[in-house]
Amino acid sequence: MNFQHQELAAGRWFELSFFEQMANIGSEVERSIKWKNKDNADYSWKAMERALELIYLTVEDPKNRYRLKEILRMKEILIDYLAFDNEYQSTDESWQKYFYAFNYAARYANN
Repeated sequence: MNFQHQELAAGRWFELSFFEQMANIGSEVERSIKWKNKDNADYSWKAMERALELIYLTVEDPKNRYRLKEILRMKEILIDYLAFDNEYQSTDESWQKYFYAFNYAARYANN
C-alpha cells in the first residue's frame, strides 16, 4: 500500500495512544468536511483518503484489537457520510463532537 503518511506507516503510528490516533483521524475528517462545505470535492476526497489510511493503520495496531468494532463501525458511517447517501443521517456537528472527545482525552492523558 502506498501511504501518504509514510513516517506514521513506518511504525510511529503504533507509538501513539488510541486517543491520539483517533484525534489525528478526526483532523483529517474535519478537513474533509471543511472542503466538502466549500464545494471542493477533490480536496474533500483527498482528506477522506488520508483519514481512511489512518483508520487502516489504527485497525492494524495490536493494542486496538478490543476496539475494532467501534473503529470499523465509525469507518462505515464516515464513508456513508462523506461518499454515499448518508443513510445514518450524520451531520458535520455530530462528527465534530465525536472526534472532539478524542482530542480532549488525548490532551488530558498527556498532562
